[in-house]
Amino acid sequence: MRTHGYEVEVSWHGATTGYRDYSRAHEVAVEGKPVLPGSADPAFRGDRDRYNPEELLVASLSQCHMLWFLHLAAEAGIVVTDYRDRATGTMAEDGGGRFTDVTLRPEVTVHSGHDQLAELHERAHHLCFIANSVNFPVTVQSVV
Repeated sequence: MRTHGYEVEVSWHGATTGYRDYSRAHEVAVEGKPVLPGSADPAFRGDRDRYNPEELLVASLSQCHMLWFLHLAAEAGIVVTDYRDRATGTMAEDGGGRFTDVTLRPEVTVHSGHDQLAELHERAHHLCFIANSVNFPVTVQSVV
């Protein structure tokens, strides 16, 4: 088995003088890439202008599915000219909280091969590293 490592630096500066008083703003950095401004979800006193971990989890699932789908389409000789996903996720608070589900809604434009797209989405879903790593259902509702 091959393994792959990923290094991310998350940094925060401030003072935790009280729960309501400290900033949730932080930065997510990967060497050689633009810094991503992070925060908590606004429901947890975060900055709505910055990305929160919950959004990034949903984005990771969507990106992983898309990249596998494009790979499989290219292998099948299907030319994809547009791909858009309006993914949603639901988190339930039960003390700490957990995701209960994520739904991917990829909209794909192709010149031909429409009859193969459902199968490619199914295969992409089963190959996605991120979807294979979470403990909640990830559903794919594709539109051509």
